Amino acid sequence: MGVNSPAEIADIWIGNGVKKANLSIGKMIVLGMLAGAFIGFGACVFVQATAAGGDAFQSMAAKLIGAALFPVGLMMVILCGAELFTGNNLLTLALMDKKITACKMVKNWVIVYIGNLIGSVLIALLLAKSGLFADAAAERAMAIASAKTSIPFMPALIRGILCNILVVLACWMQAGAKDLIGKIFAIWFPIMMFVFAGFEHSVANMTYIPLGIFLGADVTWGAFFLNNLVPVTIGNMLGGACVVPFAYYYAYKK
Repeated sequence: MGVNSPAEIADIWIGNGVKKANLSIGKMIVLGMLAGAFIGFGACVFVQATAAGGDAFQSMAAKLIGAALFPVGLMMVILCGAELFTGNNLLTLALMDKKITACKMVKNWVIVYIGNLIGSVLIALLLAKSGLFADAAAERAMAIASAKTSIPFMPALIRGILCNILVVLACWMQAGAKDLIGKIFAIWFPIMMFVFAGFEHSVANMTYIPLGIFLGADVTWGAFFLNNLVPVTIGNMLGGACVVPFAYYYAYKK
């Protein structure tokens, strides 16, 4: 068959968790930086696709196009090989199966998160200096940064939970496919859904908000971290490290 069963996917991700938890610090940083940059490319095309003005229908169509383009970021993370904090929240499966320690899991999360942040901010800086973000595109990037840092704590946290449920389900589903096309489609639709719905992804925001700041948005780095990154990261962890792994471990491994 061309797909793995949910029980087989659980075993695959437990094995992935063991491999990821045992990477060297250097590899976690480098692969984390790559993942941050890859997700940043997805953020870049979303901003550009949604930069044009127009009536409500045109704006919705542009948002749909942007959402359809964004998943290329996670495709590159998984298919090219990189370490993404939000996807690595699935390491709790390996922890529950007693294949890794809590210390190794947290170490991976912290180091990969730092790598994601470095890669995302660097790609945001390069994009800001590229000359591609002028006029409508620059205004759109700055508007996104301002909007994301203006979300109250609880809504940001909830949007983070909902986002990473879909992100880890995309990671889960692609492990069920045995061919490249199957993996691409498994990644595409859940990620497109979270972007179109307006959920919050911590690593994507590591590009969205710094890009707006570098272009001149009235947003401080403190607002970036405290108003957005903290609640969204907590929400991502609740959705990606708790909801999905706990449910599937109970259903297929316990």
